[in-house]
Amino acid sequence: MKNYLAQLGLALLLSMSVFIVHADDELLEGFHYARLGTVVEPIGAASDKVEVVELFWYGCGHCYAFEPHLHDWLQRKPANVEFIRVPAVFNSGAWRLHARAYYVAEVLGLTDKIHSAMFKAIHEEKKPLNNEQQLARLFAGFGVDEKKFKETLNSFGVEMKVNRATLLTERYGIDGVPALVVAGKYRTDGPMAQTYQGMLQVVNHLVAEEGSGGSPASAALGK
Repeated sequence: MKNYLAQLGLALLLSMSVFIVHADDELLEGFHYARLGTVVEPIGAASDKVEVVELFWYGCGHCYAFEPHLHDWLQRKPANVEFIRVPAVFNSGAWRLHARAYYVAEVLGLTDKIHSAMFKAIHEEKKPLNNEQQLARLFAGFGVDEKKFKETLNSFGVEMKVNRATLLTERYGIDGVPALVVAGKYRTDGPMAQTYQGMLQVVNHLVAEEGSGGSPASAALGK
């Protein structure tokens, strides 16, 4: 019961759209964000871009709730940001299977359609999507026949992408999702940033510092 109440409290906290701290409080390393122990090389950002990586899992209710906030931010993100999604992979078959599904969509050029459809199927339609057949039916709704889906799902290319996602999950040092990593150097998440909007505010601050060539200094929240 205590664990349930704690999770419920966290969900309510993260659903808020503003910080619960005062606007003159500061963004602090080790509190609102963490510096990675080792810098992780960019996945694919150009030299003049700051890479922002989101780690997520389709089965995560917090990731589902974060999506609208992230979508709005992507419409107005800093011009020097290159945004990349990475499906987190922990020691669970469901995480790995959903990561494979994400990369199947990427290979087939259906990411924009499948990404939201996966979240909707699991969290609104209550479909678990925890085996290949269930995923094949979802992809069929977007014109992908079962044979093509399964061939792609089990392809060497998708396997390599999932292996890379597994390695990045470890290198970024995350223990929960959603999480955001900036420039392969800094990580923030809901508990650290306190709200979904807070996560994005921290990212904007770190991107601005990276773009200016400096190290993040204390900055006032909301400024």
